[in-house]
Amino acid sequence: MIQRIQTVYLLLAALASLGLPYAFSLYADATGEAVWAADEVLYITLFSVSAVLSFISIFLWSKRQNQFVLGRLNILLNFVLLGVLVYRSQILSGGTAVLEKGIGMIIPLVSIVLLVLANKAIKRDEDLVKSVDRLR
Repeated sequence: MIQRIQTVYLLLAALASLGLPYAFSLYADATGEAVWAADEVLYITLFSVSAVLSFISIFLWSKRQNQFVLGRLNILLNFVLLGVLVYRSQILSGGTAVLEKGIGMIIPLVSIVLLVLANKAIKRDEDLVKSVDRLR
């Protein structure tokens, strides 16, 4: 069921996790040089795992419960990624005084919002299937 709305949300979350880190810098270091996701192995790994989980969730359309669990796992992964980004940007010398946080810091938030919307749609489908099963 590729035409469902949660597929669109999951695809957008995957594209956001996979494409946006290459388009926007995450933050600027103490010298003012922009830090990109491709510069750090940890960042690119977490973004890639998030995108892969979203793609896997798309193709688990027949197993809605597993799709829902993978969505929750992906949300947790994006919260971890957001925490790592904030922590790394704050431990820089003068991190709290530097206002040069890149727009790439909000990429995990975009993914989280899209994943929550996808999980709501998955839950709605699951409830619909359960209500139809009760009528049989």
